[in-house]
Amino acid sequence: MKTPSTPHAASGLPDDDTLLDVLKSARELDVGALAKQFGLKGEDRRALRQRLKQLADSGKLNKSGRKSFGAVGALPETGVAEVVERDIDGDLWVKWGKSDDPKLKHKPPLARLAPLKKAIAQTPPAVGDRIYVRFEQTSEEWIAHLVKVLDQGAPKLVGVVRIGKARKGPRDIRIESVDRKSKDSYTLVAGAIDALEDGDVVIAAAQGGNHRYGPKPAKLIEVIGKEDSPRIASIMAIHAHGLKVGFDSSTEAEAEAAQAPDLKGREDLRHLPLITIDPQDARDHDDAVYAHADDDASNPGGHVVWVAIADVAHYVKSGSSLDRDAREKGNSTYFPDRVEPMLPHVLSSGLCSLQEGENRATLAVRMVFDAEGKKIGHQFVRGLMRSAAKLSYEQAQAAIDGTPDDKTQPILDTLLKPLWAAHACLSRGRRERQPLAINSPERKVQLDSEGDVVAITARVSLEAHQLIEEIMIQANVCAAETLEKHKTPLIYRVHEQPSLEKVGNLADFLATIGLPWNKGEPPRTERFNQLLNSQKEGPHAEIINEVVLRTQMQAHYSAENFGHFGLNLDRYAHFTSPIRRYADLIVHRALIRALKLGDDGLTDYEVKTMADTAEHITATERRSMQAEREAIERYVAAFLEDKVGASFEGRIVGVTRFGLFVKLTETGADGIIPASSFVDDYYIHDDTAHALVGERHHRRWTLGRKIEVQLLEAMPMTGGLVFKALSEPEAPDPNAPRPRLGVRSRVDTALRRKGPGGPKSGKVRQKGITEKSKTKKGKRR
Repeated sequence: MKTPSTPHAASGLPDDDTLLDVLKSARELDVGALAKQFGLKGEDRRALRQRLKQLADSGKLNKSGRKSFGAVGALPETGVAEVVERDIDGDLWVKWGKSDDPKLKHKPPLARLAPLKKAIAQTPPAVGDRIYVRFEQTSEEWIAHLVKVLDQGAPKLVGVVRIGKARKGPRDIRIESVDRKSKDSYTLVAGAIDALEDGDVVIAAAQGGNHRYGPKPAKLIEVIGKEDSPRIASIMAIHAHGLKVGFDSSTEAEAEAAQAPDLKGREDLRHLPLITIDPQDARDHDDAVYAHADDDASNPGGHVVWVAIADVAHYVKSGSSLDRDAREKGNSTYFPDRVEPMLPHVLSSGLCSLQEGENRATLAVRMVFDAEGKKIGHQFVRGLMRSAAKLSYEQAQAAIDGTPDDKTQPILDTLLKPLWAAHACLSRGRRERQPLAINSPERKVQLDSEGDVVAITARVSLEAHQLIEEIMIQANVCAAETLEKHKTPLIYRVHEQPSLEKVGNLADFLATIGLPWNKGEPPRTERFNQLLNSQKEGPHAEIINEVVLRTQMQAHYSAENFGHFGLNLDRYAHFTSPIRRYADLIVHRALIRALKLGDDGLTDYEVKTMADTAEHITATERRSMQAEREAIERYVAAFLEDKVGASFEGRIVGVTRFGLFVKLTETGADGIIPASSFVDDYYIHDDTAHALVGERHHRRWTLGRKIEVQLLEAMPMTGGLVFKALSEPEAPDPNAPRPRLGVRSRVDTALRRKGPGGPKSGKVRQKGITEKSKTKKGKRR
């Protein structure tokens, strides 16, 4: 440790004022360094230690270590700190790890965490994390510079406060976790807990220590709402998964300073009648389309398709505060009642949204297809566009189906019909390509103005949806092909083919219902589609669709290309949604760099950290998906809470050893039938047949079968639903091998043969279990 350049004092113990002056300039010194500085040895050195201890006890110094001391109100040069809060501007504040030491008479100040260094791949910390920092004092405040994230802190607990009445002593404040998978119980013992009320929804962190019995202690971090608040479902999901809410003040300032685009460095595309087609409740519009028949005589029956995407890279520069926030979030997260956007509203719904009649910066691609839907050429341009119309999917589809409205009637023949003609052409190419055709229906939660659920409806798939989807897929392919051609690194959207193990499990299952599948055959989308189509009208259609879906791998982002199995494409990248996905923004920057379309393209640093970025945004995508799913489950449970006791039609969508997962037909709600609720037999899990099979009667509950259930319990806080089966299990399968009798059945059989208690002892001894093993001393652990 460096010592200040104060001249050595004469031999002998310095007075208190001299010691305080030296420590004030040094912030922190240990006894050895001070003794060396003043030339103290032997008894004088021991006396110095005693004097420093007295000064610390009197509150004039802070004791920062076993042998280290610092000035009151000062922080050490480096140290371990905890992130304790995020202010209204989004800045994080940290507390030095020894600030809670009871020996400190004056608590050291909080330090603001400095912006992360772009030159270092640093992990963004969150409230509750422990970090190692370098402290710096400015004229206004203390600044903490992140050196390393030590750990992500204790897992954040989101739960509902339950206060128990106590005759003596403090109140018993328990946390009822909103995570239905949680098996632990907690009691709040630290933090601002005196003002808590029953029903408060809070964030807490488990305290350290080994607590074998009873609830574990936890510290209150924040109160985020009330359990009876209609919109609390989304708030709980946001906090449970650590989603960042809002933006840093510097990010908002950059967004507010953005200017409308002009033609400088751009091609004027405002003569193209591009239109946006989005959901009715779309919060942003980042893609526009236009198509017409190709007038090139060498391409009879071909089509030209334009896709214009918001030029987000023009506004979100690499290394800016906007960029840091966008990368940290990774993507926008959508809930039934709100959206947590990747970009501030002034951009996502303003300058980066392709609004009707407004000039907007765009990165567009012109694609040419032949009569069979095969792409024969494409070209990217950076331009200025103006949307000719803003339509919903339903509007566009209704116009094509013969019922145009005042907005679609004038553009029906000139814009909509040419788009549908181009889609018919692209559909021929899609059928030739054979992407995976799994049916995966979605549900939409509809809320009223107060945030209460009024309906849960199925999302209808229109031809208009398929049209936009296929055009966007082709634009994404163009982006990947162009970047590969120019040897520019990019982030691919990859989807590997199923593993041999997964395909083997599929083959084993198909054998149980009499369908052949060659285990040695390489996975091909055509083969999967052939299976799905052959059973489309059969009794096993639903279960086969479900098992084929479970056979697939999960798509993710990667700096390496592994192809996209589901779409049956050799190369694929996300390009069409840069407002809501950071991956698309990286691809835009890569195109700008590769095609020399400006000086705001991909940087060398971004190239160097491409793999890290791909891994990070894959994690943020999955985090958002889980948060969205949990919020929807809570809204659905709240919707069904007053329907407990009612019966519903559903389908078994999951079979495990602990029960059946059922999806209700009408609402799409998911719940469980616990295996313990079946009293007619003891059921064991046959993982090959995806069934629960009774040990004695061999009746079966199989994946995919329709079932009538009664709702026993609905838990809005966790999103959990518990059902009871009203239908009867299926008859035994004469071709299936009978499961071996388990211990329960052997004991049950013995009891029935011998009568209650048996002929003498009244007990039935189970094989392998001795009397000694039943005693406490001999108990196996």
